Amino acid sequence: MSGHSVPFHCPYCGDEDLRPHEDGHGAWECRSCLRAFRLKFLGLLAPPTIGQVQR
Repeated sequence: MSGHSVPFHCPYCGDEDLRPHEDGHGAWECRSCLRAFRLKFLGLLAPPTIGQVQR
């Protein structure tokens, strides 16, 4: 698994015209809605166990 996350679309407008942002690792800019955002991997979730209530 790579340490780089690449978005396929803007989380705000859904457009696919994304470019890396000059702010650094994980930062992207959308040329359609002119927003900049950052992707960050938070970690893996534990699978639910038998009898555990899902929220």
